[in-house]
Amino acid sequence: MKRLFDLFVALCAAVVLALPVVLVALAVKLTSPGPVFYWSDRVGRHNRIFRMPKFRSMRIGTPAVATHLLADPDAYLTPIGSFLRKSSLDELPQLWSILVGDMSLVGPRPALFNQEDLIALRTGCGVHELVPGLTGWAQVNGRDELPIPRKVELDEEYLLQRSFMFDLRVLWLTAVKVLRRDGVSH
Repeated sequence: MKRLFDLFVALCAAVVLALPVVLVALAVKLTSPGPVFYWSDRVGRHNRIFRMPKFRSMRIGTPAVATHLLADPDAYLTPIGSFLRKSSLDELPQLWSILVGDMSLVGPRPALFNQEDLIALRTGCGVHELVPGLTGWAQVNGRDELPIPRKVELDEEYLLQRSFMFDLRVLWLTAVKVLRRDGVSH
């Protein structure tokens, strides 16, 4: 049922958001050199690597590490990068990852391929068995501000409590967080 719900919502969102997606793509292209999309190697279910698209919010040549590990993340942002991140518009291309089955609407956020500490902790408590999500329980409880052990605790809570109603709660809380622009540090 979760997969059918993901497909239905992702298809509806793709139709409804088609014009905003085109507008954001144009804005990215017109405000900085380079491709519109950034394809990031991420860790999926069973620790399988997949390519996840985002609208490019960072300049070409930015190191492939988590943003919080950059000495001065703001120096790498494109002219509209901060807006894309704070509004979460950079995440819209991930609807593609949901449609092809690499991601779900709700689950733990996919780790970067080089976040060994996060991957190891998730594997240790079984979270790696879940399909990663566009949003998740850790996302609505702190997002960028959470230390990795706390993220994993929240991911494990999701693993143990997951249900359709819990997913709806996470989606609702995500909408509230996005509208308030809560928890985004860059």
